[in-house]
Amino acid sequence: MPIQDNPLYRRLHQHAQKRLVFDPGVSRSKQLPAYKRYVELEKVMLERQHRKGTSGLEVCQARAAMTDVVIENLFLAALDLYTTQYGTLPCKMAILATGGYGRRELNPHSDIDIMFLYPVKAEGKAFAKFQEVVTEEILYPLWDLGWKVGHASRNAKEVIEECRKEVQSKNAILESRVICGSEPLYKSMRSRFDDFCKKENSKIYIQQRLEDELARHAKSGDTIYLQEPDVKNGVGGLRDYQNILWMAYIKYGFRSFRDLVKAQLLRDDERQAMVDAYDFLLRTRTELHLQNRRPTDILDLEQQPVIAQFLNYRQKDIFARVESFMKDYYTAARTIYRTSEMLKERMAIEAKSGRSGRITFREALRAHQHLPVKRVEGFQLYNKVLSSDNQKVFNEDPVRLIRIFRLAQQFGAKIDSNLRYLISRSILLIDHSIINSPSAAKSFCAILRSPGEVYPTLLEMHELGVLGRYLPEFGALTCMVQHEYYHRYTADAHVLRTIRHLDRVFSKHDEEYGRYEKELRKNDDPLLLYLILLLHDIGKVEGVKDHDVAGVRIAQPILNRFGVGTEQQEQILFIIRNHLEMARFWQRFDLDDPQTAESFAKFVEDPQILRFLYVHTYCDARGTAPTLWNSYKDAMHRTLHLRTLEQFEDNAIIEQKRKDLIRMLHQQLVERKVQGISEEEIEAHFSLLPERYFINTEQSEIELHLRMVNGLLTQIQAADSMGSLAPIIDWHDDIDLSMTVVNVVTWDRAGLFYKLAGALTLAGVNIVSTKAISRKDHISIDTFYIMDPDGGVVSSLKAREVFEQRLTEALVEEKELMQEITELESKLLAASKKKKDMLPAPFPPSVDVYHELSLKQTIIEVQASDRIGLLYQISRLISKKGFDISFARIATERGVAMDTFYIKNEHSKEATHTTALLELREELDKIVRE
Repeated sequence: MPIQDNPLYRRLHQHAQKRLVFDPGVSRSKQLPAYKRYVELEKVMLERQHRKGTSGLEVCQARAAMTDVVIENLFLAALDLYTTQYGTLPCKMAILATGGYGRRELNPHSDIDIMFLYPVKAEGKAFAKFQEVVTEEILYPLWDLGWKVGHASRNAKEVIEECRKEVQSKNAILESRVICGSEPLYKSMRSRFDDFCKKENSKIYIQQRLEDELARHAKSGDTIYLQEPDVKNGVGGLRDYQNILWMAYIKYGFRSFRDLVKAQLLRDDERQAMVDAYDFLLRTRTELHLQNRRPTDILDLEQQPVIAQFLNYRQKDIFARVESFMKDYYTAARTIYRTSEMLKERMAIEAKSGRSGRITFREALRAHQHLPVKRVEGFQLYNKVLSSDNQKVFNEDPVRLIRIFRLAQQFGAKIDSNLRYLISRSILLIDHSIINSPSAAKSFCAILRSPGEVYPTLLEMHELGVLGRYLPEFGALTCMVQHEYYHRYTADAHVLRTIRHLDRVFSKHDEEYGRYEKELRKNDDPLLLYLILLLHDIGKVEGVKDHDVAGVRIAQPILNRFGVGTEQQEQILFIIRNHLEMARFWQRFDLDDPQTAESFAKFVEDPQILRFLYVHTYCDARGTAPTLWNSYKDAMHRTLHLRTLEQFEDNAIIEQKRKDLIRMLHQQLVERKVQGISEEEIEAHFSLLPERYFINTEQSEIELHLRMVNGLLTQIQAADSMGSLAPIIDWHDDIDLSMTVVNVVTWDRAGLFYKLAGALTLAGVNIVSTKAISRKDHISIDTFYIMDPDGGVVSSLKAREVFEQRLTEALVEEKELMQEITELESKLLAASKKKKDMLPAPFPPSVDVYHELSLKQTIIEVQASDRIGLLYQISRLISKKGFDISFARIATERGVAMDTFYIKNEHSKEATHTTALLELREELDKIVRE
């Protein structure tokens, strides 16, 4: 619709004629209140229209028109001021809108980019004064209105020079228009610009645009289906729509999608779908700006409910409302992405013809049909492209809708854009008979048995709607937002990304992937894991809770349809039911305790199941969020795997290996003759510590502990009674784990753990994991694995100084750290902004206290919103209740603390112990709910 036909445009101009009328000679400062009033009233009107459901583009155009009105009036006032004070104007000029403003696409807090355009030969004092007056009389009021205005002053020659240097300048001029001033001056510049674009190498520009797009997509997660997508720069975002038009202009001179339709590069229904999708994203971005009161493009999870509500999604259930809104968002983004990708392909095909004149896509296709082609299963294969000249190819045999993807995978071929269009229009042919067809199942399972090549094929099937139609149980996951704090992708995207990582395992992208491939290849049928990953989250269609149980029930009929044998079904269903268990084990339990591996081995029962779980857990985590997996988690995962594998050996062999290891360590330490450490001290260390310490501790770490114990004993002999309480501290970085390791050796005493945790809290570091062990002579060795709040090793020297100072105060001076921690928490809370309209917490805060019989341990598990001092409060309460912490695993993911503690109380009787545990649980529950 032409802008003049937009009713909002006419209304804005009518209001301006009433409100922006001034007596001659009224100063800029006295006019400003009227401009502010006009802008505020029009903004209210535009917001009202937006909330009524007016087209996103119409509202954006109206906002641009309002901006035009203000600039036009300021421009006329500036000209009047100049002629009154200095006489005749020295030259013509024009004010241009560029970039998004040039497109007339302004969201509430979009930048406003303008250019003051002057003739090439304009110069002299009068011209300089003219520039000064116009610039000041226009820019100062715009800034006073609170607008973010980007500006430049150029002549046509300078415009071309700038475009030659900077591609962003070229894009800005592509979409420029005159706001006010001399139209002929602008047309002259535009003519020079168009000539410049024709002479420039279009291939270089297009390559730059494609590289920019790849970089944007990578930065924004490289998928449409993010939990918190970027509306502007993400995959299928506003910029993708704009980018394809820029390339079409540079290559062909086309200015709109209607031009592409005329050239038969685009069908009209595709054009309309593209325009509708773009309009939806503009509406969404407008609401984003209104809610945040600033420019932003990220659809924050916590804001999605209120954004959905103001976009007229009225479901009472907040999750249903968000689900409906986000499905529409993903559909719009998918339309933009698919159509732009298709256009890039069609334009590339056209470029191969070598003709000087333009030819249509259909002409190019007809030309190809005269070349020799290979006939495959009803399709044509030419130059690694699959096509068909038969519009009824799928009606004749609907199984071809599955088989075509197997052929593309098998031949390493692309499916051409016309055939993809036909596929998307034929998916309703996939009915109950095709879903249950043995022939279709055979083709689909063949796709899953091509190691390293499965993800691209399944992704294309999914994008064209075939995967969800053929596997309706998976189709129900499409665009499903996962309201879990650690998930970054929708349920369907997550599953496909896990498969992408399995492809990389089989392709051995690097040493890490290679380790998993080596283990998986030991199984009888390693490719079975593709099917397991495809089905592992299928139960989420019934909700996140117990989705593993539901998954087994839903997956079994699918496995029957695919003709999977009984033994393999048992393996698959066991892993679907328990696909979270391996990570839960190493996240919760002490891997240095031999009982942990023994218990897990009894759980899995079979080394093949263990290896499937090992690789599955890795792919599942890598496909959940880019930052979820790290070297520390990989090390814990690998440790549990290797120690569990050992459990499948003969018990006598396991025991002998342990004894041999301890004997070897003892001998090596004696032979090394560690400086300052006598053989008697080494002997004492080995006799005063349990066997498991030596089994799970590296020789270098044992040597470090020996030196620290020696330092503590030496200090006791030299110091007074107070000085003997001071701890010995070692602080070093572990590059392999990307963490800092803090070892503390001191006398064991009540509350030692919480005092250590409190000192680290005040040092401003994140505690990831801890382990503690005491010698029989009451010397405690505590190890903390810590990270900087932004991740990685702790590089701050101040953090170390604060820790050592606060720990000395707590242990030597017996200073209570609670008050300082509370004050620090209050400061941070005061500095943070409260967020409104948040989704309900995706997890309930919880405390579990139980006896794990298989591990012979009493365990506390805590899940709560993380906050400063939480660990200190929890561990302090445990100590005050008379329990010692022998092991702690501290984990924080996206603001959620998930902590596990092993506790013991050697002195209480069973009945008293049970009562104390119940009291402890109740008081811990109060802490996590604060």
